[in-house]
Amino acid sequence: MAVAGAITASAPLASEGETVVARSFTGKRWKQRLADERLGLALSQRLGCPEIIGRLLAARGIGPDEAALYLAPTLREQLPDPSHLVDMNKAVERISRAIRTGETIAIFGDYDVDGATSSALLRRYLRACGQEPLIYIPDRLLEGYGPNGPALLGLGDQGAQVVITVDCGISAHEPFERVREYNEEYRKGNSPLDVIVIDHHQAEPKLPFAHAIVNPNRLDETSEHGQMAAVGVAYLLVVAIHRDLRQRGWYKLKNLPEPDLLQWLDLVALGTVCDVAQLTGVNRALVAQGLKVMARRRNPGIAALADIAKLDAKPEAWHCGFFLGPRVNAGGRVGDPGLGVRLLSTDDAAEARDLAQKLDALNSERRAIEAQVTEEAVAQATAAKPTSVVFAIGRNWHPGVIGIVASRLKERFDLPACVLSLENGIAKASARSVRGLDLGAAVIAAHQAGLLINGGGHAMAAGFTVAEENIPALQEFLETRIARDLAIAQLEPNLSVDGALLPKACTVELAQSIQALGPFGAGNPEPRFWLPAVKLAKVDIVGTSHVRMYVSGDLLGAGAKAGGGGQLKAMAFRVADQELGRALLAAGGRTVALAGRLRASEWMGKWSAELQIDDAAAVDD
Repeated sequence: MAVAGAITASAPLASEGETVVARSFTGKRWKQRLADERLGLALSQRLGCPEIIGRLLAARGIGPDEAALYLAPTLREQLPDPSHLVDMNKAVERISRAIRTGETIAIFGDYDVDGATSSALLRRYLRACGQEPLIYIPDRLLEGYGPNGPALLGLGDQGAQVVITVDCGISAHEPFERVREYNEEYRKGNSPLDVIVIDHHQAEPKLPFAHAIVNPNRLDETSEHGQMAAVGVAYLLVVAIHRDLRQRGWYKLKNLPEPDLLQWLDLVALGTVCDVAQLTGVNRALVAQGLKVMARRRNPGIAALADIAKLDAKPEAWHCGFFLGPRVNAGGRVGDPGLGVRLLSTDDAAEARDLAQKLDALNSERRAIEAQVTEEAVAQATAAKPTSVVFAIGRNWHPGVIGIVASRLKERFDLPACVLSLENGIAKASARSVRGLDLGAAVIAAHQAGLLINGGGHAMAAGFTVAEENIPALQEFLETRIARDLAIAQLEPNLSVDGALLPKACTVELAQSIQALGPFGAGNPEPRFWLPAVKLAKVDIVGTSHVRMYVSGDLLGAGAKAGGGGQLKAMAFRVADQELGRALLAAGGRTVALAGRLRASEWMGKWSAELQIDDAAAVDD
């Protein structure tokens, strides 16, 4: 079962940039992440930390002057002045005036976690200001993504004078034009319905009609914070409104206590992580501080979600992405899209438990639907043998799961993936990209070419709607453009590793030291190590598709140096029916190389280290 080009059991450890495995079980090349060893040593000495931590910092481009802030990110140092964003002051003036004069404010949010957290954040702040805003979350199946004319005008008819769209609106030309006509025809001479857009998706050159559009990714924007999720932009908006009201003495005038804005950072952390925003710069500080707030369990909704997911450990970023986020998302995918906002904005513990149970049940339903659609999409994509982009189309596939299925296809084929649900001549699609390729730009280009009804997104994710007759032309357009972009980027299926470890070195203490480099996520990848030559024992399937094993370094002969003794528990998640899982299950008792992330976990008061496997390769011994 040896793989061509695999390492040998007696291979020396790699130097920077060197290939350590030419081809793994999944077809990837493992490459040592570049690092300045001298800088790493200097950092470890300066910070008084283990040498491996200094090396990991150096590999991430962290210099001596940045290291302390990287290890302890603070908002005091990294939160930008909200006013640096185009239209922020204009948005603040209008919302502040609405608060002071008692005008009705409505929040129009997206149905995903970023939209739900953004909406809950604004709702909580407005409540602290004595306002109870109207909330509108569109139905994914009936209304689709983003603002629509009937919903906006309906909010106006309910008395709203300001509508704040969050995590959507940057491409809502037609709906906002309806608002302009509505103001001219029905509210002439009275207060108009003013729309304020709070978004982060990539913008086209022409912006829609709105009172203010705050988006760090506007083409005329000079902000350095384009990596922010919508909830991060919404937090800057709250900071700016709070500053304005304080300067006006409004809280004292109304005898209201000034709200502590830090208390809502748990919402910001949850939305930022779940939207796969880059955990660099201000995002890193927002998430790091937000996880601390989350640990205090002050938000009844988040606490109820943690309880139902059986999370009793200190919250980390991956808990948000794998346990909390999917449950918040479930309402928008297969149930009531407003459940997430209600859960995250309630202060009633009993209501929070009830809502969390409903979302947990919907999440189970979502998983069943997702499994069926994934099976059909994988079969379709495998038969097509894609070379630049995976395109899977199904009639009446549930639109609520196609984004997750696109992620599964991207992971399996290591290519950008588009999954389309076709119904009544119209296809709704979700797309996910690979690192190094801007999929949002490709979708916007297709929209500008007249191939889409609408569409947009950002580098790693996008969505669009397309008429059935245009699907062949769209597929050809995307395949051609993405093939060109892939050729320019010279992307190949690589896996970066930070260094080699022996099983006996994989201790709880080392795993806990590594966690100090978190929060981990997009833009700040969790350190990955390779175990050059180990044997697998007790390899079996747990749960529905996870592969569990024990890793031993007790090798004989030439392998003894590489293995070096020790035993370690390891898990590979959701791979039992994939090439990696099948290879691991067949490798019991054999010598392999493993690549994965080292984590420490607590069970019944006892700590242990575990390797979470990302890939494996055969070893010629």
